[in-house]
Amino acid sequence: MMGKQEAQAELFVRGFDLGSRVRADHPLRRVKAAVDFSFVRSLVAPLYGYNGNVSVDPEVVLKLLFLLFYYNVPSERELMRTLPERLDWLWFLGYGLEDVVPDHSVLSKARCRWGQEAFRAFFVRTIKQCMSAGLVDGTKVHMDGSLVSANASNDSVVKGSPEQAAALRRLFEREAAKLAEPEEPAPSAGEKPPEDPAPAAGEKPEDEPRGYAPLNKGLVSTTDPDPRVVRKGQMAPDLCYKNHRAVDDAFGVVTATQTTPGDVNENAQMPSLLTEHERNTGSRVETAVGDSQYGTVENYRLCGELGIRPHMADLSQTQQGTGRRAGIFPEGAFTYDPATDTYRCPAGQTLRRRRHKRARRAYEYTAGPKVCAACALRAQCTRSSGGRNLKRHEDHELIEAARAEARTAAARRDRRRRKHLMEGSFADAANHHGFKRSRWRRLWRQQIQDYLIAAIQNLRIWLRHGPQRTRGVVPQPLEQLRPVLGPFLEFVLLLRAYRAGVVPRRVAW
Repeated sequence: MMGKQEAQAELFVRGFDLGSRVRADHPLRRVKAAVDFSFVRSLVAPLYGYNGNVSVDPEVVLKLLFLLFYYNVPSERELMRTLPERLDWLWFLGYGLEDVVPDHSVLSKARCRWGQEAFRAFFVRTIKQCMSAGLVDGTKVHMDGSLVSANASNDSVVKGSPEQAAALRRLFEREAAKLAEPEEPAPSAGEKPPEDPAPAAGEKPEDEPRGYAPLNKGLVSTTDPDPRVVRKGQMAPDLCYKNHRAVDDAFGVVTATQTTPGDVNENAQMPSLLTEHERNTGSRVETAVGDSQYGTVENYRLCGELGIRPHMADLSQTQQGTGRRAGIFPEGAFTYDPATDTYRCPAGQTLRRRRHKRARRAYEYTAGPKVCAACALRAQCTRSSGGRNLKRHEDHELIEAARAEARTAAARRDRRRRKHLMEGSFADAANHHGFKRSRWRRLWRQQIQDYLIAAIQNLRIWLRHGPQRTRGVVPQPLEQLRPVLGPFLEFVLLLRAYRAGVVPRRVAW
């Protein structure tokens, strides 16, 4: 007999278990079992008072932000509207059917109260979890950066002098501070609040990254003063931040992430990315992989000093024969004589050291404008009215050795692997977690967004590969396996050499 569903509201719900409505293979079940979100309680406890209104549990706040990015929910308001309809989300948060859903403002207040450190700690914990599953090698990292569109319209950009733009940013800071929770006593009546001193001419603010020279200094957004107007390729100018990442070579785990204004050069972030990677993983970097934007003299010198193999494409080589360099002799056509500290040009003239470029840590060599003006090969040598000049950097031998390493077959293989490993990490973040658009305004909030997205990507890598690697036999230390596998491995290699007709030699373990 055909049945018919009678719609009738339940008057009482007794003994209902939300977990019974969540399937056994639900991803949130694995996340809840594998991740301890309760660590945040002890971390942010000093930021709360001992009396007053009771706040939402910090563990619940962190889980809500996790859901926001894990499912790429359009907004925090939409997250709270959808929450009562999702039994799996309620179960994940530890809520019941009759519990009151918090207001969306709880999340923004928690971000302001916690700052970046709590979310950075969550990101680092995901790295440690991947390391415990053997998903992080630590010795080889891939680096790259990607632009993120700011949560501000291009119509909010105003143009003026660099001094006016800096003054507008300071005014924005003071107005924003009025809306924040007071940390210092307010000025007494009639007392003028102190103003931030303007930086002197040529002085770089302390929070600017190494090698950072701001572009478009006269452009500033009245909505969010932290991003910069940048243009990439054929794209129209846009207000952007930039996310810089270091990704481990083994499984693509994100081991370091930093957020800057959009006009920060990627090569300038390499030292801080290497430092953060080593701090988060406890491993020393042996190989650094990057595209030509990282293949600068400063980075080659740094790798040489730290003993790191630089597998970055040489930026100067990619620029050779382009622009004003088209059709002129490359630097390799000039011969250096260490005895006299001079260069010999293709025309047989001598280029002597003239001056020292302190900022670039390089010496300049030239034959002089009169010599170059009378040279028959001038058209093939220079476009400059002052004649051809060469730069020889300090630690020249160290830099050239790094460049030679960057041209090896191993370096080319690593750069090919970087294309899908590094670019794939950014593509996954953009396709599944809303990486390419800022949800909030200001640089510190964008850093929180990047921490959360990177942490979620690491957890997804762990869910995909970690349980399979940890479910089997626990790997034994190499020293314990050496007596057992050493003779067998040596026998196999000797047998291969014998069959190939090669004179066998003793193979070390």
